[in-house]
Amino acid sequence: MELRIASRADLGAVDALLSRSYPALLKADYPPSVLVTALPLISRANPALLRSGTYWLAEEDGRLVGAGGWTAAAPVAGEGAPGLANVRHVVSDPGMLRRGVARAVLGAAMAQARLAGMRGIAALSTRTAVPFYAALGFALIEETEIALRPGIDFPAVRMARRL
Repeated sequence: MELRIASRADLGAVDALLSRSYPALLKADYPPSVLVTALPLISRANPALLRSGTYWLAEEDGRLVGAGGWTAAAPVAGEGAPGLANVRHVVSDPGMLRRGVARAVLGAAMAQARLAGMRGIAALSTRTAVPFYAALGFALIEETEIALRPGIDFPAVRMARRL
């Protein structure tokens, strides 16, 4: 597996990864009524993240199998803090679970954030990913709802750890 920083040219591949991963991975932890409205919104690559220089891709045999990164800005306006990095859009291919893909991507992101002077890192986790983040030393802070659009909220779990 190889890791590299994403670019604008990766938009289609990241879209495809999110579109095949989120529906498969989230269905056990979210009711269909949530997924039918949320998946079209969360299963799209964020072009700004791909240009950020802090969004990582994992490839195996030339195929995108994982992605994720960090930003200093929080994904929800007004929730950031100085020195706190924010995990952004981490995903693994459903066929690559428990093979270290997301751990490698998030490890690269956390190392980069630490080098950039960040002292901690926060994640708005899906219910599905809580055990993954806990295994990496993230502590559960609270359950929350993310307003994706007016009238469309997505249940999430706020977690954090020191870098």
